[in-house]
Amino acid sequence: MTTRLTVTTAVIVAALSMLAFGAWSWLDPDGFAVWAGWPNHVHFLHDAGAFQMGIGMMMIWALWWRDAVAVVLAGFVFTNTFHAYNHAMDLDMGGHASDPWLLLALSAIAAVGLALRLRVLRHRTADESADEEAAA
Repeated sequence: MTTRLTVTTAVIVAALSMLAFGAWSWLDPDGFAVWAGWPNHVHFLHDAGAFQMGIGMMMIWALWWRDAVAVVLAGFVFTNTFHAYNHAMDLDMGGHASDPWLLLALSAIAAVGLALRLRVLRHRTADESADEEAAA
């Protein structure tokens, strides 16, 4: 039990640090750049924040779902959707007008995959519960 609690605590602490620093970089790129000693490139700091938050969310979801495919798809949908928003928000800094739409299309494809994966997991859990009840 101690090992499980230690691992869970480590995952939560690391995830919260990724979420906090990612949110800071995404919400306040100027302040984050000063603190980190990085050049202030707003779009890349927005992207770095989105990717850090995505890692943090995947760590939390890994504790909840314990299914690698569901975690990866959820992380991709979360992160890539923020990434698409960054491209729309920062379009005046460069890139192509189609970038946000292409990124959102990828998020939509992954969201369909996630919905189907979660459906499979729900059915699998229901089937296992029925098997356990029948055996009892």
